[in-house]
Parts: sequence; C-alpha cells; structure tokens
Amino acid sequence: MSSAAHTSLAGRWNNLTIDTGVEGDRAVLVLRGDLVHGCADTLARALARLPDGIGRVDLDMTGVVFMDTTGLQFLEVLDTYGRRRRVRVTATGWNGLPRRVLETAGLDPDDPLNGPGTHREPVPSAVVVERAEQLDLLRTEVEQLRRAIVTRPVIDQARGVLMAAYSCSSDQAWHVLREASQLSNTKLRKVAAVVTAEAGGAGPPPSPELRRALRTAIERCPN
Repeated sequence: MSSAAHTSLAGRWNNLTIDTGVEGDRAVLVLRGDLVHGCADTLARALARLPDGIGRVDLDMTGVVFMDTTGLQFLEVLDTYGRRRRVRVTATGWNGLPRRVLETAGLDPDDPLNGPGTHREPVPSAVVVERAEQLDLLRTEVEQLRRAIVTRPVIDQARGVLMAAYSCSSDQAWHVLREASQLSNTKLRKVAAVVTAEAGGAGPPPSPELRRALRTAIERCPN
C-alpha cells in the first residue's frame, strides 16, 4: 500500500510517500520525502488503512530529508494511534535536519516515542521556555533553508553563465555574483536572475548600477 501527500514549500510542490508492508501482526511503514504541512493527515490515512490485528507499527524515517516543526504533529498522530490501539509504535532512522528538530524538541532522535524525554512527568518551566526559544531559532533556520532551496537553481544557472562567458571556476563565479550584489545593493537572487536572463536574450537589460557592479566584480575576481 502507498499513501502520498503533496505539500507546498515556498512555491514548490514536494511529495511525501508512505509505503506499507505487513508481516504477521507487524506493520512497517517506509517514508520518503518531507515532513511539512499535511504530513500528519497523510500518516493518519495510512494508519487507518492498516488491517485489524496489528500489534506493532514501525516507521522507517531514513528517507525523510526535510522536516519543520509541524513534523512534531506527525509524531503526536502516531503516539495517539499506539495508545488508542494499545500497540507498540516506533519511528526510527532519523537523519540530518529532522534529527536536529527532534533533538531541539528534547526528544531522543533514535526513538522519539519511547526514548528519554517521552515520559509524561511535568517538565520544569525553565526547560519549556528554553525549548521554545530553541524551536523559534530552528523555525528561522528552516525558513532560510526553504528560501535557499528555491533560489539555488537560478543562482546555479547564473554561475554557469559566468563560467562559460569568462572561463572562470564555480567559486570565482560565486564571488562575482556576491560582489556585484554588495556593490549594487541588490539581492543576490535578483543579480543571478538578471545575469541568466541577459544570457538568454530575455528580460530587460541590467540597470547601469548593476552593470557597473558586475564589471567591477569581474575585474576584482581573484585568479
């Protein structure tokens, strides 16, 4: 069985898939994609389709590459399912950013539903405040990563244009874009878009200020 959810990421559509296998009274759910808005609903649908008699549900999270703090709702759905059905549930194999989100939330990334930090004793208020602050910082970092994912293609294209036009390296092309951005007080993504559009003969020509900044940046580029 397979469940899928399409989730918007700063204007792009990503895909979360859940492949389900049943071995006796054990269900194994293998996830691939991102844990963002809508992921909890996707899991709820996959769990609802499990046959009667399941005594254990194990989630393989190895294929999850991105997760924001809404992914914690995903774990709540799984935990609630296990408690209501009185079955053991696990979610293991966390890597990269998803693992860091769990650590920041005070959960055991090796077993966030059963490891340390999952007990229901009252948590001291100072710890709650600290975790909230850490999650706020992480939310900011995640938003920056989202923007980077969107802007990277046009920046990579602009670097390729500069490399072909001036026989420079990838690092040198990056230096030119960054320098031109600073000299002209123009966002890096806009500089990259202008360079790419001009190479393709599309869009308006760069402003005189940006053109001068690009020329200066190219002249200053280290060999």
